[in-house]
Amino acid sequence: MPSTVPPTTSRYHLADPMLARFEPLERVLWFDDFDRGTCGWTAHIGNYEGTLDTLLPAYADLRPAQLSNLTMWDVGSMGAMDGTYALKLATKPTPGHMSILIKRQTWRELANVRFEGYLAYKPEASELVLGELDVRAFGIGFDLQDDTSRWMPQYRFLNAEGGEPAAGGRTEQQNRVTPKGKWQHRTETSAFHQIGGTGSTISHWHLADEGWSDIPGGEQIMCYNEIPTKVNWFYVRVDIDLLGRRVTRLQCNDLVLEGPLDFIEFPAMPNLRGMLNAFVWIQTDTHKRAFLYLDSCVLSTSAVG
Repeated sequence: MPSTVPPTTSRYHLADPMLARFEPLERVLWFDDFDRGTCGWTAHIGNYEGTLDTLLPAYADLRPAQLSNLTMWDVGSMGAMDGTYALKLATKPTPGHMSILIKRQTWRELANVRFEGYLAYKPEASELVLGELDVRAFGIGFDLQDDTSRWMPQYRFLNAEGGEPAAGGRTEQQNRVTPKGKWQHRTETSAFHQIGGTGSTISHWHLADEGWSDIPGGEQIMCYNEIPTKVNWFYVRVDIDLLGRRVTRLQCNDLVLEGPLDFIEFPAMPNLRGMLNAFVWIQTDTHKRAFLYLDSCVLSTSAVG
């Protein structure tokens, strides 16, 4: 009988009840389950030089993550998808505000890379209403550099804009909403700015609301349960070919978007060769905090040498 294990995937993870929910490549670089702590994920802050006043305005008030057991006012602590703690990002209650979490690493070789994770998003349950249109977007991104290029694949699920579903979904019956969102890739970046006076530091706001394009076939209806405190977890995956500088796959549950997908790219910068940073973010659309929960995630690569 032919094997059902994908040829680029290691068989050994199937014996591990924690890793069996993923499909890692041969070499696992990290497997983060947040019952063990924050596992190296940290707040994403902007560049500065000499004084924090040199931060670009968009970076001036980004919030760090915290470990959370998902305490809700009506059900108590529900815990993560597996175990007690998830890593929780929270925005300010300001429309358009976002919170970003990053893990910084370098690549060992220019190989295929796969990120997988189980996430959940929800607005703060501060009202006895569903709030399915209170979250504007969540996203997954990477900051990569080889010998000639720095390139940043960034993908967001746009859920709502200005109180309306991003890809439609209102029905005639009582104006009820089944929100349909859409996946987008960032194809244009913001301008670079010199930071400080030495000429050593520059910065740009790479997650601005401008510069996004719809991914063909990227419309999706997410599971969003019937009261404001119910949380459902979902699977995400991104496949990257570092050597070929290509993004070959974006997946969210059963929606699979085959690449190559777009990204932003510019010439390599000093001191960043080998960068393999992964980041996630959440953005609110209303005067209500938006939360992103990360239960667990894996970064794996093909074993080139």
